Amino acid sequence: MIIIAGWIAVDPQAREAYLRTCVDAVEQARASAGCLDFTLGADLADSGRINVYERWESAEALAAFRTSGPSDEQTTMIRDAEVLRYEISGAGPA
Repeated sequence: MIIIAGWIAVDPQAREAYLRTCVDAVEQARASAGCLDFTLGADLADSGRINVYERWESAEALAAFRTSGPSDEQTTMIRDAEVLRYEISGAGPA
């Protein structure tokens, strides 16, 4: 299992616009084979932060979905980011 998790920083007044540009990507990811979860969301405590969380069955499923990164419009809005890939060998109930 592959987990992609982290955050993206944008100007607080640009956050809602940035998230609107992501709706198609979220829908496409969720419809992709091997996608277990995919979400981008506004942080509750930081008005310029967007939380990133993706969960994929395998590296192959993730690679099949990934064809490009953020659009030019999105890239110009990003001020900072930390998004990491985790390879998980097992999981169970919390």
